[in-house]
Amino acid sequence: MNAPHAYDCPAADRLVDDAIRAIGAEIDALAIPRLLGVVLGGGYARGEGGVFDAEGSAPRLSNDLDFYVVAEDGASPADLAAIAAALRPVSEKWTARLGVDVDFSPPKTPWRIRHDEERLMIQELVHGYCDVAGKPGAEIFKDIPRRPPEALPFLEAVRLLVNRGVGLLLAAEPGASPDFVARNINKCILGSWDAWLIAWGKYRWRALDRAAACGDDDRYHYRAAVQWKFRPKPEPVCDWETAQAVWIDTCVEIDRLPWSRPYNWHRSLRDAARWLVRRRSLGPEPLRTLGLDPLIRIMNALYPLVCDRKPLPASLRRDWEIFN
Repeated sequence: MNAPHAYDCPAADRLVDDAIRAIGAEIDALAIPRLLGVVLGGGYARGEGGVFDAEGSAPRLSNDLDFYVVAEDGASPADLAAIAAALRPVSEKWTARLGVDVDFSPPKTPWRIRHDEERLMIQELVHGYCDVAGKPGAEIFKDIPRRPPEALPFLEAVRLLVNRGVGLLLAAEPGASPDFVARNINKCILGSWDAWLIAWGKYRWRALDRAAACGDDDRYHYRAAVQWKFRPKPEPVCDWETAQAVWIDTCVEIDRLPWSRPYNWHRSLRDAARWLVRRRSLGPEPLRTLGLDPLIRIMNALYPLVCDRKPLPASLRRDWEIFN
C-alpha cells in the first residue's frame, strides 16, 4: 500500500489506505473457505480515484471501491456463493462508513480469470491493483499475460460503447437523480473516447495519457471529463444530448473499420451456442444474426434506442446483464 490512490490528494490516499487495511483484516479474520485472495482494483488502485474536495472540510471519496475476489481453482458454485455471502456484511458495513459503494466482485477462480485475460477489465486489474487479503496479487495473477494496451481486442471497444449506451438510457429515465445523470454523462464521454482508442490500437493505461492523445482536437470533451472524474462537480461535464452525439459519432466511426466484423465460423458456432445456453431462448433478433458475438447483437438493438432516446426494454437490459 502507501501508493497514491486518489488524484493529487494525500488525505484521500490515507483514507483509502486505512480502509484497505481494516477491510483486509476483517476478511482474513473470517477465514472464508476456498477464498484465495482479495485485491483492490479500479481507479483507487491506479492512483486515479476521484475526490469531493469541499472547501473547509475533509475530502470525501467520490468513486466506488472495487474489490476483486478470487476463489481457489476447483471451487464449486456453492463455494462461490458462500464466499459472496460471507463478504456481503463487510460490503454493507463499509459502504455505510465511507459513503461510497464498497463492491466485491462475484468470486472467480484463476482459471476463469485466465479465460477472460484479453478483457480490458482483467488487463487493467493486473496492471494496477493493491493487495487486501489472502494471497498477494503477484501470486494470484502470475499466469495472466500482461498485454500492451494497443493489443486489446476490438470487442472491448464494443463492450465500452454498450455499457455507456445503457448508462445514457438509464440516465434519461424519469426520476433519475442529478448525481446519477451527471455520472453517466461523464462515463459516456470517457467511454466513447476510450472505445475509439481501443478500436484504433491507441489505448493507454493512464487516463491522463489517453487525454493527451486527444491532441488539439477535443471534440469528445475527454480532457474535461477526466478532470470531472478526478474532482466531480454537481453539474455534468456536458448535457445529455452532447453525450448522445459523442456516443453516436463514435459508433459510426468504429463501424467503418474494416475489422469491425471479423468472421470466423468456429467462433460463430460458439457464440450462437453461448447466446442460446445463457439466455435460454432465441430472442426477437433475426435468426441470421445468431452467429454474431452477443455484444454485437446487443449493440444492434441498443443503437437505435440511444439515437431516438427511447426507454431501455427490460429484455435488453437482461441481455446486457447476462453478457456484460
